[in-house]
Amino acid sequence: MEVAESTVGGRVVLRRRVTLLNGVSLIVGSIIGSGVFVSPGGVLQYAGSPAAALAIWAFCGVFCTLGALCFSELGTMLPAAGGEYAYILSAFGGLPAFLTLWVNVLVIRPAAQAVVSLTFAEYALALTFPDCDPPRGAITILAATALCTLTFINCVSVRLSMRIQTVFTGAKLLALFIIIVAGLLHLCWGKTELLERAGEGQHNLGGVALALYSGLFAYGGWNYLNFVTEELKDPHRNLPRAIWVALPLVTTVYVLVNVAYLAVLPPSHILSSNAVAVAFGSEVLGPLKYTMPVFVALSTFGSLNGILFTSGRLFLAGAREGHLPPVLSYIHVHSCTPVPALLVTCVLSLAMLGADIISLINCLSFVLWLSIGAAVAALLWLRRTRPNLHRPIRVHTVLPLVFLAGCIYLVVVPMITEPISTGIGILITLSGIPVYVAAVWKSKPDWFNTFHDEVTFQLQRLLLVVGS
Repeated sequence: MEVAESTVGGRVVLRRRVTLLNGVSLIVGSIIGSGVFVSPGGVLQYAGSPAAALAIWAFCGVFCTLGALCFSELGTMLPAAGGEYAYILSAFGGLPAFLTLWVNVLVIRPAAQAVVSLTFAEYALALTFPDCDPPRGAITILAATALCTLTFINCVSVRLSMRIQTVFTGAKLLALFIIIVAGLLHLCWGKTELLERAGEGQHNLGGVALALYSGLFAYGGWNYLNFVTEELKDPHRNLPRAIWVALPLVTTVYVLVNVAYLAVLPPSHILSSNAVAVAFGSEVLGPLKYTMPVFVALSTFGSLNGILFTSGRLFLAGAREGHLPPVLSYIHVHSCTPVPALLVTCVLSLAMLGADIISLINCLSFVLWLSIGAAVAALLWLRRTRPNLHRPIRVHTVLPLVFLAGCIYLVVVPMITEPISTGIGILITLSGIPVYVAAVWKSKPDWFNTFHDEVTFQLQRLLLVVGS
């Protein structure tokens, strides 16, 4: 069994058991999920032409690499679990950090897990329903089963969840390799007419902005390794190494996969299909076309595992600082995993399975880039206010400035193009203020503290967890 380690003062911390290979697998496995199989249509629609769509895919990869490099400085300077929550807490204090945690708990992580699990279910059922869409009830049940299964695995063993991540990362890279090779063979046979017309189409700045949203959604997960920096072996070396291996790899794979799509499928087919990889397989793989739904299901299953693994660490970090119910700060006595935090995020995701995928994506996009932008602003603020902090990695100031400008753009533009979704995101964020005052504010009545402690103690006994 895996046993917790304690630091001075008896606070339980997570043991460093995540290797460089695990880190690369976590980033690649979390990024390559549903996005590359469902986003090509959205990118192409708003980019205006196949050539512009390919440029958007490459730009999104470069942009996320800049963000990951900025986060490498933050992750080695403040090597605690929690990602952007921990950075905002250190730079700006309790309330901004709590609001970051609040929107992650209520929107970002549960919605992301719900989207990926629903995509997994749809593709997994594609073989059973080859000529029609699967029933909604079947999709929901299978998505819930995948969520509960992976939550159980993450509760039982960190090592087992990391093995799953590594294996499924290899499987999804194999699937994408097949798509790339099939597309290149298609071009080698002289069928280049579709790519020769790649520059045709109409372009506008507003469309490019919306194309970026679809592309960046497909790259979601580039910052997940920062949520487990506390468990990463030799983070000063392995965090930037994992970034330099994973992000260029994913960017190259994404661009080549989309070249393959555009070489085989006319733009109208890509725009009208929610399962581009299945349509691609039907055109070029012959009898092997039925492997595509299997590959996509494997890909999304691994991505869901990565999101669950890092979600538990984020909520654990918030609970240890008193920004979530204290029971979430407890570690399972045998596995050293944040079991209560994993259960909470699973339950919230299950509640969202009845929603539309596009609605979930629109709801999480605004608050996601708001929190990431705040984390990069924290990097710049800490350089000014705490210059003596140990910084094993220090990126050039231009990088966080450029990335922060991009985050501001991604936050401001939706206020104009998607005012309803943006408004919902703003309301959810602001709703955390009264919760912070009621639940986190130090000056509370004695009767409330007594009741709170008793509930915490009973939950601690029920879940077999110990204090951190």
